[in-house]
Amino acid sequence: MTVANFVGLAEGNFTFQDGPSFNKPYYDGLKFHRVIADFMIQGGDPKGTGAGDPGYKFYDETRPDLRHDKAGVLSMANSGPATNGSQFFITHKETPWLDGKHTVFGHVVSGQDVVDAIKQDDVIETVKIIRVGNAAKKFDATKVFNAEYGKIFEEQKKEAEEIERISKMSQEEYRDFMYKEVLKKHPKAKLSATGLVYIIEKEGEGAAIEKGSPVSLHYTGTFRRDGGKFDSSYDRGQPMDFQFQVNRMIPGFEEGIAMLKKGGKAKLIIPYYQAYGPSGRPGAIPPFSDLIFDIEIVDVKDATVQKDDHHGHDHSDPNHKH
Repeated sequence: MTVANFVGLAEGNFTFQDGPSFNKPYYDGLKFHRVIADFMIQGGDPKGTGAGDPGYKFYDETRPDLRHDKAGVLSMANSGPATNGSQFFITHKETPWLDGKHTVFGHVVSGQDVVDAIKQDDVIETVKIIRVGNAAKKFDATKVFNAEYGKIFEEQKKEAEEIERISKMSQEEYRDFMYKEVLKKHPKAKLSATGLVYIIEKEGEGAAIEKGSPVSLHYTGTFRRDGGKFDSSYDRGQPMDFQFQVNRMIPGFEEGIAMLKKGGKAKLIIPYYQAYGPSGRPGAIPPFSDLIFDIEIVDVKDATVQKDDHHGHDHSDPNHKH
């Protein structure tokens, strides 16, 4: 959808739903109204002030695997969730704090030196879309955009209705509801008093994990409802190291870890109220999200309890680096 928006505007052949229609190249003659050294260049605003848009706004398409992880990343500028329009920016360097907040939809293949040389108020002479191959030549920006926009609109409508329904349930009611849903796919899953649903694949051996125990583990985190992955230590090729209940994490995650020993493996299905709650974590975890963690305990050492702090690995940030 984001690519279709950019292509349609750049070529001057685009109609947004039942709203604005464009029949000439949109970006030609606009300026880079915001340039910050060692950060990024931003353009695409018809007003040239940062406050303009094409007369419509559309949804975010952020994904954990599309990140602002290098120079030359092409991403959408916005003023908050679901406020994309025509403004875009290109990075000068890695900008990880923008992940999950801005939609990445391309990157510079060659010419980063040109990006780095652009100064504030430099004008975009023209943006040319070069279509290579049959699929690209047949790409209908308006058709693709509006189809995807409509799909997301319906998904968000259903999600809003689901959230409203969940918000009216007590924790006990939701605990029972979620457990029944999980049993449909995992009939051997067990339920704890807190609402954590778990499947112990292997308990492990050795000392129990207790407060202060240095723990090393691998995990993959996914959303229960749609199965989408939001984080994984496996993807980074490095386990997460922390002191149990010293470097604090979400309650359901800690409860599940305590059930295992070195070499242990488990699937933890955590209800929203034992995870990030009704508010979620903006840009990463939507409100009322149940989470699934597949975890493997790599190592456990003897406990050395220190002052409780929140500066280590904290699963309130599922996109942390290791």
